Amino acid sequence: MDITPYVELLRRDLQNAAEVGEASGRATAERLLIALDPSARLALMEAISQAAAEITSEMPAGSVDVRLNGRELDFVVEAPAAVPAPPTPPLPPAPPTAPEDGDDTNLARVTLRLPEPVKKRAEELAAQAGQSLNTWLVSTVRAATSGEGPGSQPFSNDPFAGRRGNRRMSGWL
Repeated sequence: MDITPYVELLRRDLQNAAEVGEASGRATAERLLIALDPSARLALMEAISQAAAEITSEMPAGSVDVRLNGRELDFVVEAPAAVPAPPTPPLPPAPPTAPEDGDDTNLARVTLRLPEPVKKRAEELAAQAGQSLNTWLVSTVRAATSGEGPGSQPFSNDPFAGRRGNRRMSGWL
């Protein structure tokens, strides 16, 4: 950081103030301005060093140093080494796309009571598919009702289907 413009600004302001007086006063002011240059630089460097120290004290880690390089100030910022972030787990697979067989904006609420072992197995299958249980159930019912998967035929093609008691239902819950 070059502080010369700031010292020059101070010099001009003092010189303008001395212009009001007599010639002897202006000569005295000129000599004072020459002597003032190193003091002004030192005062600015001390103020900037103090600011760097305050910034360092507010930082959680690392530091800010001010170094003199000729007539200029250099700032050295030492940040702590970045801790590598743990690898992110792979994203779950995207849920299957819904067939265009109806308007999914009109939702119906259904209460489904499952035996605990069936519910646990359904949760496991949903987790394997990277889906919530509700999303998995909707996908499964959608596949069953669209003829895309096992259980799409709720009643088996049993030759004895006409007899009472022999109609078996198979499919997905």
